Amino acid sequence: MRKLPAILLVDDDDTTNYLNQLLFHRLEVTEQLLVALNGQQALAVLQSCQPTGPVPFPSLILLDMKMPVMDGFDFLEAYTLLPDEQQNAVIIMLTTSLNLLDVERVQDLPIAGFLTKPLTKEKIYDVLHTHFGHPLPN
Repeated sequence: MRKLPAILLVDDDDTTNYLNQLLFHRLEVTEQLLVALNGQQALAVLQSCQPTGPVPFPSLILLDMKMPVMDGFDFLEAYTLLPDEQQNAVIIMLTTSLNLLDVERVQDLPIAGFLTKPLTKEKIYDVLHTHFGHPLPN
C-alpha cells in the first residue's frame, strides 16, 4: 500500500495522541506523522510545511472537535483562509459523540466526514480506502 506523505493529528489529549501515534506507526500508512495539541498549533504546522521540503503538507488531517485555545470549528474557519496550496488535505473531524448541532455547524466547512473516537485500524483503513483509493486489507 502506498503511504501518505504526511498525516496531521490535532487533539488536546496526550493519551489519545499517544495511542493514535502507536496505531499509525503500527499500520505504516504514512511517511510522517505530525501532531498538534489545538487548532492554533495545527495552523502553525501547516504554515511550516513545504511542497518539496522536509515537512510535506498533510494529505489527511484528523481533527478533534473540542479543544482549548482553538477548537476544531475555529481551525476550520481559519483553514479556509489559507492559500489554496495549503488546503489540499482531507479533513476528518473526530468526536466522542455526533451532536446534531455540531453536524449542522460544519455544513459549510471543508470536512470530508466525522469519526467517533477512538480511532481503530478499521476506521483508518476505511478513510484511506474512501478518500485515497487504498485497498481494504483482507
